[in-house]
Amino acid sequence: QVQLVESGGGSVQPGGSLRLSCVASGTLLSVDAMSWYRQAPGKQRELVASITSGFRTNYADSVKGRFTISRDTAQKTGYLQMNSLRPEDTAVYYCNAKIIVPLSSGLVETNDYWGQGTQVTVSS
Repeated sequence: QVQLVESGGGSVQPGGSLRLSCVASGTLLSVDAMSWYRQAPGKQRELVASITSGFRTNYADSVKGRFTISRDTAQKTGYLQMNSLRPEDTAVYYCNAKIIVPLSSGLVETNDYWGQGTQVTVSS
């Protein structure tokens, strides 16, 4: 079983900062791309940022220059540093990772995993 566990959400005032973490655990070989998504009430889930195994990053236009995605490959952990937070950043943030897992046949496969979500609220 593979799990993604997020932490670091909370409530902050506009202009504040938060750092989200996402740790992969279980029977896995390696973590490929990692991404952060968010879903605000009444809205569709949207991609916030992603990082490949080669550390190539991609950001939604709405967070460029304010958010930074990073990872620690050895610790199987991804991070999202969020600065200059705005009320419109309020959402449940989800970690997503493509994880390579071993099969009983001796082969491997890449599966898509999601964390449970962590609430981020930006309000004065």
